[in-house]
Amino acid sequence: MTSNVGPTVRRRRLGQELRRLRQEKGMTAEEVAEELMVSQSKISRLENGRRSISQRDVRDLCRTYKVEDKALVDSLMQMAKESRQQGWWNAFGDVPYSVYIGFETDAASLRVYEPQVLPGLLQTPEYAEAVISGALPEAPQDQIAQRVQVRLRRQERITDPLAPLRLWAVVDEAAMRRVVGNSKIMSDQLDYLVRMSHEPHVTVQALPFDMGSHPGMSGQFTILEFSDESDTSVVYLEGVTSDLYLEKLSDVQSYSMMYEHLRAQALNADQSRQFITEMAQEHARRHQEESEAAPAD
Repeated sequence: MTSNVGPTVRRRRLGQELRRLRQEKGMTAEEVAEELMVSQSKISRLENGRRSISQRDVRDLCRTYKVEDKALVDSLMQMAKESRQQGWWNAFGDVPYSVYIGFETDAASLRVYEPQVLPGLLQTPEYAEAVISGALPEAPQDQIAQRVQVRLRRQERITDPLAPLRLWAVVDEAAMRRVVGNSKIMSDQLDYLVRMSHEPHVTVQALPFDMGSHPGMSGQFTILEFSDESDTSVVYLEGVTSDLYLEKLSDVQSYSMMYEHLRAQALNADQSRQFITEMAQEHARRHQEESEAAPAD
């Protein structure tokens, strides 16, 4: 039941197993909460893997469900112990989207649609700093620097020589035209995007304005998939104050269908590289014009 995964996915697996045991016992979350004298929300959070699970929690739940298989109980207790280990992101302090990072760290592949900014896993340090500064105008510089470092650390999954993350990104033209930082930053960023698109495990597709309306007009989303069949896919929707994780099969299927339509409407990989290169050249020309127009010291 255990494997070499991080604490976020381990909590999720443990929660799924506890839900299975409850359902086999024919109990509702309300009934379990009442018997253990805890809130129903705690039982729900334990089962969806959003809350750290202690060995005491596992012991109490197994007693409630009258689990007699000692090997199963021991396995669940070990999972609870391992699920409380810290991920690499904890070294950076309080990271607000740590649940997502945990999923991303253990994912085998990501399908990303970005309508406003370029994908975080494919950002240059300069672009990342400009994006974060713009999104958090009142944040102190040390907080911005911390978030940039976390983003760069996340990118190591792309270059992992043993198990690189499979990344497929559909990017709207708006994200390429929006001047984040300055024209030089944009030119360098788009050149970098083209270079990364040549990696065998990275696919980038551009979605030009003239493609018209499309299924992604409701906003950004990410579909995370895992190598273990027991770990169902997750759809991640980023919010301002909270994020949303969709795990129901019907939700995942709906977003997967949306993504297939997006891929079909977007330019293919070679056309996208040409399109992005032209965008980079436009930003480079603008930077040259701005430099020439700047007054001499």
